[in-house]
Amino acid sequence: MEPRNFDGDADRPRSAGAKQTGRVLVIGPYLRVRAGSADAQSESHVQRDAEARLDEAAGLARAIDLVIADAIIAPISQIRPATYIGKGKVEEIAALAKSLDVELVVMDCALAPIQQRNLEKELHAKVLDRTGLILEIFGRRAKTKEGSLQVELAHLNYQRSRLVRSWTHLERQRGGFGFMGGPGETQIEADRRLIQERITKLESELKKVQATRRLHRAGRQRVPYRVVALVGYTNAGKSTLFNRLTRADVQAADMLFATLDPTLRALNLPHGGKAMLSDTVGFISNLPTQLVAAFRATLEEVLEADVILHVRDISHEDAEAQQSDVDAVLRQLGINPDDSGRIIEVWNKIDRYDPEQREELLNIAARRPEDHPAMLVSAVSGEGIDALLAAIEERLAAKRTTLDLSIDAADGAGISWLHRNSEVLAKELHDGRFDMTVRVDETKRDIVVSRFDAVPRLSA
Repeated sequence: MEPRNFDGDADRPRSAGAKQTGRVLVIGPYLRVRAGSADAQSESHVQRDAEARLDEAAGLARAIDLVIADAIIAPISQIRPATYIGKGKVEEIAALAKSLDVELVVMDCALAPIQQRNLEKELHAKVLDRTGLILEIFGRRAKTKEGSLQVELAHLNYQRSRLVRSWTHLERQRGGFGFMGGPGETQIEADRRLIQERITKLESELKKVQATRRLHRAGRQRVPYRVVALVGYTNAGKSTLFNRLTRADVQAADMLFATLDPTLRALNLPHGGKAMLSDTVGFISNLPTQLVAAFRATLEEVLEADVILHVRDISHEDAEAQQSDVDAVLRQLGINPDDSGRIIEVWNKIDRYDPEQREELLNIAARRPEDHPAMLVSAVSGEGIDALLAAIEERLAAKRTTLDLSIDAADGAGISWLHRNSEVLAKELHDGRFDMTVRVDETKRDIVVSRFDAVPRLSA
């Protein structure tokens, strides 16, 4: 459905006919930006237009099988404390919601509890803001116990300030948590004390998850396998690329947040080495802070990664804005998005370009600084994958030292230690001694040098 602009004089929509379950009206209440203002000069306003933002909001609604009755842009000059939008627009949207016979209005913004409550009274429909919508999606996508814990924690932190007993005509009995079915028994009976007790319990369980993940990471470091993490905007093709690189079968679909729970698989490198590849939840503009906090246990895989692949859908009209959004989340996690020694930018979906456009894209990539290259790939066709693997291997090798050493063949303990704590590149037996070439982390370089009289290989 094409988004329409709803700015006072817009045409009224046609009648929606009979009411259907899950019909939703999506509203984009976007601030008008004056030319020359500070906001107009910021990256987000310059690069992301209202139509693209509204289309993304509608995509979020469709991701949980809602039927979009209409999608409307409602530009505003300022945010109103009571209802976010002005009184006139509230009345127009109320009339539109009534004519479309919808039971849910999605506002593509972050609403304060009082704004949400006032809008529900005026619109005579359930109102869900962007944060609530994303939380609803995550609640349906979480498959593992860890994912469910993280989503429930985010839900409860959001719900704690929204304990209202309105719109009981929409309620229905249900288990679990969520917002789309009306207050329900759980929401009506819950109070802040009970929610806080549940939050405390969830935080305790997630600490155990973090401890378990630390043990797993310590185990991988002893093997030692390096970790490569995929990050990127939702629907950028991370899971498809993950499957291509690891020959796995992770769900990949043309849908926002198609996958939620983290996945790790072995990644075979061109010269026989191995790494662990981690697929993480996709990022999105205005990602709720509750989710960044709740999913910190999952995102620790990114924090600990040796190499981060920033996967971009380079064919998307808002590719630059999406990059800025991902960079913002990385900064929230304490990761410098400009760290070229750790982050590789992957321009995915080049199969969508014709040969002439692809050549132009290659020229753009070639003009980038040497320390900030872009790898052009198609996760669908496999184009560029070999070059990407080579780049990953090169980055991993740059973080390690290659050493030559000679060790007595009878020193079984020493040989075993080297196999456990280094990457053995070559091993030959000569006159009762093993001549070995190993690659080690910086943290273990001095141990190998002192214990085995190893010397750096200058040509490595």
